[in-house]
Amino acid sequence: MDETIILEKLMGFGMTRQEAVIYLCLYKKGGLTGYEVSKQTGISRSNVYGSLSNLAEAGAAYLVKGSANRYLAVSIEEFCNNKIRILEREKEFLMENMPAADEPLDGYITIEGASNIRNKIITMLEKAQQRIYLSAPGDFLMSIRKELEAVSERKIKLVFITDKDTGIEPTFLYLTDKKEKQIRLIIDSVYVLTGDIAGGKTDTCLYSGQRNFVSVFKEALRNEIKLIELTKGENRNE
Repeated sequence: MDETIILEKLMGFGMTRQEAVIYLCLYKKGGLTGYEVSKQTGISRSNVYGSLSNLAEAGAAYLVKGSANRYLAVSIEEFCNNKIRILEREKEFLMENMPAADEPLDGYITIEGASNIRNKIITMLEKAQQRIYLSAPGDFLMSIRKELEAVSERKIKLVFITDKDTGIEPTFLYLTDKKEKQIRLIIDSVYVLTGDIAGGKTDTCLYSGQRNFVSVFKEALRNEIKLIELTKGENRNE
C-alpha cells in the first residue's frame, strides 16, 4: 500500500506528518536510536529527538533506556484503541458539560469536501426516525452500505432512486438511467442535503432544514419517482 495513505491515517490520530514518518520507521524497523531514525528517515537529529519525545508522551512509542536509548513503536492496535478510549471519555464529558446552545438558524449550510459530506450524510442517516429518501449513484450507496443496512434494520422507511440494484434492501427501489455524481437526501421530511459527490475536496453540498426548501425538494423527488414509474414501471418492492 502507498505509505502516503498510511501517513495520512496516522495524522488522523493526532500525529504531525514528521511524527507519522518516524512512527512508521520505528514500526517497520523495531527498536532504533534517535541517530538511527535520523539516518533512516533523513530527518535532522534535533527534529527526530523532539518527535520521539512527542510520540512517547502521546503513547505511540516506548523509550528503552540503556547505554544508548532506543525507541519502540507501540502496536498500532494498542495505540489506536487507547486514543479512541480517551476520545470517548472526552466526548462523554463534553456531552454532559457543554453550555446550552441557541437554536440553529433556519437557513442553508454549505458543506465542502468529500470526507465532510460523507460524515454529514452518515450523521443524518443515524438520526433518522421515520423515513429517508435518497437519490444517488449506486456506487455511492455501496460506499455507505453498512450505514444503510443499519437504517434498514431499524425498520425506517428507506427509498432509493438510483441507477443499479446494490443488493441493499430498501423499502422501495426506483431504478433509473445512469445518475450523475450527485446526491439528494431527505430525512424525516425535515432536513435536506443536496450537491456533488465526485469524491474530491471540491465537492460541495447544501444542507438545510428550511421548510419551504424541504417542501420544494420533496415535490421534486415525487415527480422524479412518478416519471420513473411512468417510463419504466420499476418499483421492485412495492
